[in-house]
Order: sequence, then C-alpha cells, then structure tokens
Amino acid sequence: MDSSEPEVLIRRQGRLGHLVLNRPRAINALSHAMVRELSAALDAWENDGGVGAVLLTGAGERGLCAGGDIVAIYRDALAGGSATARFWADEYRLNARIAGYPKPYVAFMDGLVLGGGVGVSAHGSVRIVTERTRLGMPEVGIGFVPDIGGTWLLSRAPGELGTHLALTGSPVSGPDAIVLGLADCFVPSGQLPALAEALTREPAEEAAARFAEEEVPPAPLAAERDWIDQCYAADTVEEIVRRLQAHPAPAARAAAGEVLAKSPTALKVTLASLRRARSLGSLEEVLDQEYRVALRCLEGAEFAEGVRAQVIDKDRAPRWDPPVLEQVSAARVEAFFAGLGPRELGLAMAKTGP
Repeated sequence: MDSSEPEVLIRRQGRLGHLVLNRPRAINALSHAMVRELSAALDAWENDGGVGAVLLTGAGERGLCAGGDIVAIYRDALAGGSATARFWADEYRLNARIAGYPKPYVAFMDGLVLGGGVGVSAHGSVRIVTERTRLGMPEVGIGFVPDIGGTWLLSRAPGELGTHLALTGSPVSGPDAIVLGLADCFVPSGQLPALAEALTREPAEEAAARFAEEEVPPAPLAAERDWIDQCYAADTVEEIVRRLQAHPAPAARAAAGEVLAKSPTALKVTLASLRRARSLGSLEEVLDQEYRVALRCLEGAEFAEGVRAQVIDKDRAPRWDPPVLEQVSAARVEAFFAGLGPRELGLAMAKTGP
C-alpha cells in the first residue's frame, strides 16, 4: 500500500456505505485514526436516507483485521503515555456504536479476525464468515485480557466455549464462530464480491440469506463441547487446568498446555472478567469494566513483557511475574476491577442518562 493511501477507504455504492480497512501489510491492524474515521462515517450515514446498510471489509488477502496496533500500544506503555487510554476509549465507544447501530451493519469476517477485529465485526447485525475465517481473542498470550466487548460476547457463548476461547487464545473456524454466537452466516469467500454487489441494491438481511450456505460445514470446536463444558465450569483457573490434565480426551490435555503457556495473571483476570460479565446487564457495562481492566494491564509489567516476547524480540519466552498461577493472589486480581474515578469510561451511564 502506498503510504499516501488512507487507512480507511470510505465509499458509497448505491444504497450501501462501504468501509474498507486499508492497512493490508499489517493485516489491517487498527490505529486510533482508523477508529475515529469509522466512527465519523457511521455518524454521517446514520441519518442519510440514501444509505440503507453499512459494509465493513478488509484490504488484502490475509484477513479483515488482526486487532489493535499493539506495537504502538507497547511503545506508549513504555513511555508512560496516555495515547493508548484515549485510543481504547474511542475504540470501545465504537464497539458500542456498532452494536446499537440503527441500520444493518454487515461485516465480512474473512481470513484473520483477531482482538480488535472482533470488536468491529462481531457486534454487527449481519456477520459473515467463510472457509478462510480464523477468529480469535489471543490476549492472554501477551499478558492482556479480552476486551472490545469480547468478555460480553464470550461469556454468552453456549456452555463454556467462550471460556475455552479466552483462556487458550486459540483461533476458531468460521463455523465455530457461528456456534459461539460471534457470526451469523457462512458464505464461501469466492462469493463475497457478488454479495457485496448485491448489498448495493438489496436489503442486507435478504442478500446475506440468499448467499449463505444452507448447510454450514462442521464446527470442530463444537464437537469438543462435552469436555469443554466439564472442565471450564470450574471456579478457578487452577481447577480448570487440573480438570483438563485429568481428562481422557487428548484435546483437553493439549488445551491444558495451551493455557499454562499464558500469563498467569492475565488468565486469572480473564476468568474473573468473564464470570463478572455474565452478571452484567448490558454491553456498555461490560465495556466500562473492560476499560478498568485494560488500563490496569497497561500500568503493569505483564502486557509489555508479553508484547516484547511475542512481537518485538520474538523470542517466545515471556518472563511472567508471578510465574505460576498459585502465586497470583485474589487481592491482585481484585485490584484490576477497582474504579477509575474521573477516568471512568462511563458508557453505561451515558446510555441510561442521569
């Protein structure tokens, strides 16, 4: 991509407003500027009678969006800056905006859809996956916690499928995304251009239904539901790991290894976030909670160490502190959820009003 090209392409085609994430070399990772542009376009189109629906796609062949620009976040964290807090505040507002958008919001979740990419797609009203979709919330692998409304979505997935996804950080297929409640329709990737063209003249739901496969391919993760529900129903990460290690299913024991490779602190905070999200009544309340947790992650050392190991130095050998689950105290976990005072995001209050 030419550096002079915009990071978001904003197009009008017939009755369709089309937004294209345009950083293909970075798998369309979200910058703060991109979030602002997406929000401005949604504002402009909401009361435009000529726009019947909005479509979100990603440039290039690799995926819709690989998440937020974590290198920029890492540098801001090391510098003790405030740019990331502002970015997340606007990003979370955008997630809530998408979820409540009054017109059909269609997302082509083709290829990689990770982290923040889930936030700009899975909160939409018409969510399309393909045979190429690989969707995941890999935050625990970098000492972070699922955000962008991810704990709202995953806490409401059938059984404990969402808990498995959050604690392993492993991506899932398009059919599994549908089972998890993160997507609606399966459309072969080769049909996406024709569907996009149909959206310029047809109602979004009708067009998506016409192109969707009646028989969705098998969902591999859904086939593992028995051991997933049994093991991840435990109240602590330690007990979840014990159940996974003791289960006869090879996939369960493999999952235990995946979990244990992640940040012990992030794992415990993630499980607490998911369980608390189940009892919260709105996406906005969950986003407010996620903002508190995210800022506390930014202030700690785990996130910077995770990004260093996975993205900067790429030694894949993070030095977590504490290094084991048993050393992460309940008080340490609880501190992530403490109020932020004047820094609160306040989405729930803004929605309900005084």
